[in-house]
Amino acid sequence: MPRQVELYEEMSRVSARMVEAAQAGDWDRLIELESGVSRLRDQLMAMPEEVDAGAADLARKRTLIERILDDDAEIRRHTEPWMEQVRHLLGDNQRLRELQRAYAAATDPGP
Repeated sequence: MPRQVELYEEMSRVSARMVEAAQAGDWDRLIELESGVSRLRDQLMAMPEEVDAGAADLARKRTLIERILDDDAEIRRHTEPWMEQVRHLLGDNQRLRELQRAYAAATDPGP
């Protein structure tokens, strides 16, 4: 079974690849990588706390967590504008459907 610090190291490697995918606008790859991070996170959550972890491991975990959080901020910097475009597009489609329904109801001669 891997140690916690090893899982954090793998999460950091995957989150760095997620940054690259976000910068490239490769949303499918980003989603795939995020699934990997989720699996690693679930493994971490299922592990008992390492009570015998030394100071070096704790410092390494802290550094890795900070890097992962920095990567997350960078990913959000690239995904939030894209998500806003998607929300706008979906909102426009919803308004179009409502307009079409209203127009259909207004022009329907009825029974």
